[in-house]
Amino acid sequence: MAHWLLKSEPESYSWDDLVRDGGTEWDGVRNNAAALHLRAMQPGDRALIYHSGGEKAAVGVAEITRAARKDGDEGNWVSVAIRPIAPLPHPVTLAAMKAEPALAGLQMLRQSRLSASPVGDAEWKTIEAMAAR
Repeated sequence: MAHWLLKSEPESYSWDDLVRDGGTEWDGVRNNAAALHLRAMQPGDRALIYHSGGEKAAVGVAEITRAARKDGDEGNWVSVAIRPIAPLPHPVTLAAMKAEPALAGLQMLRQSRLSASPVGDAEWKTIEAMAAR
C-alpha cells in the first residue's frame, strides 16, 4: 500500500464534505506532476486529506477506491475515487510538519503547490504519531 497527500481548499471541498458524501471523485487536478501521482494511485492506497488555504493542516485519512481514469475532454488529465476512513485525532499543521526533522524530505514541503503528492512510509508513521499527540 502506498501513501499520498491530497490537498483541498476547505471552502471548495473539505474533510466534512467528504464524510457527508461518503466518497468523491478527486478530479480537476491540472498540474502534470500531480497528475502523475494520481496515475500511480491504486485501490487500497491511503491518503492524508490536507486543508490548504487558511487552515493548512492534515485533517483526515482517506482510501483510494478506484485507480485513475480520464478526467475531462481536454488534455491527459485523470481523477481517482476516494472514500473517508477516519479523521486524524488532532490536525497536523503545516508549521508542525516543517518543524519536524523526520519530515524534511516530505514532497509536499518541497513542492508546496502540488495538490497530490507521495508520502513515504516513515513520513506517514511520523504524521500519524504527530496526530496522536
